[in-house]
Amino acid sequence: MKKILIIEDHDDVRENTAEILELARYEVATAENGKLGVEKALQDPPDLIICDIMMPVLDGYGVLHLLAKHENTAGIPFIFLSAKSEKTDVRKGMELGADDYLTKPFEGSELLKAVETRLRKTDAFRKTFANNLEGVNSFMEEAGKSGKVALTSSEREIVSLKKKHLVFSEGRRPGFLYFVVSGKVKLYKVHDGGKELITGVFSDGEFFGYHAILEDGVYTENAQVLEDAELMLIPRTDFIALVENDREIARRFIRLLTSHIHENERKLLDMAYSSLRRKVASGLLDLAHKFSPGNEEAGFLDISRENLSQYIGSATESLVRTLSDFRAEKLIDIAEGKIKLLNVSKLKSMAN
Repeated sequence: MKKILIIEDHDDVRENTAEILELARYEVATAENGKLGVEKALQDPPDLIICDIMMPVLDGYGVLHLLAKHENTAGIPFIFLSAKSEKTDVRKGMELGADDYLTKPFEGSELLKAVETRLRKTDAFRKTFANNLEGVNSFMEEAGKSGKVALTSSEREIVSLKKKHLVFSEGRRPGFLYFVVSGKVKLYKVHDGGKELITGVFSDGEFFGYHAILEDGVYTENAQVLEDAELMLIPRTDFIALVENDREIARRFIRLLTSHIHENERKLLDMAYSSLRRKVASGLLDLAHKFSPGNEEAGFLDISRENLSQYIGSATESLVRTLSDFRAEKLIDIAEGKIKLLNVSKLKSMAN
């Protein structure tokens, strides 16, 4: 039986919503404010959360933000419930990572349809994908259907390469993530005197070339075909979308990358998100320097989130979550949409 947590401060709405869901044979837990809701979700994670926006103690935006920070609750489907119907509320909720939005008053059928749809999509996406061509394609299709990831293409190029073909060379910027359909590829470095050191060998069902993308840098190694190979080319933009736009999708994709090796999964997930933090910190410092040379803490940066996300090369939703984290860590302040740097030295250390 699926468990749903309702976080709503109005008694009638909370009780009526719970009754509708219980009649539909869901297990229901309730909380009358955001603080209690977070505590209940952390103590006993539900399968889905329905949360009001305007509440005492902690509003719905705060609930979503706090739960996104915990591994056990970050991937729980989240539906906002509010009496407000302004587009700004809808946009803000979706930018923060909500999966759906219901406006009060609502029909019971509308509620049940939203819950059933979200649970069905989540169950479908949580299945295990095999480390082969079919499994990778299935994963990419499910990620695209999630609504949180916009992939550049549904068709990913597969190339056939002969032995000794150079896939990429040290110092080049990455354009693709590579998946070995068949054959073998080696990564190697060339030291002074021409001595070659092989740093990795990849065969059927393995990915390579992702470190340079996650670090937003250049290749530090060369990749060469050891025996005739077929490689799937996943565009860099698709890879970034998969690891930055949604933590649950990132976690499942990284499991494919690492063949379910938990330590590598943790390291790569950290790398993906720390890379985004580094880019946001660097972008804020660059703009602050342009606006107030030599005194980055002097004033506020008046720039839209869309323009800022384009400047640093990140999805707007990812940028908003990172700015929210920076604000909670007292690295920045935000007033009327404008950003003020509070701790330039820490931002600089993060950007380096």
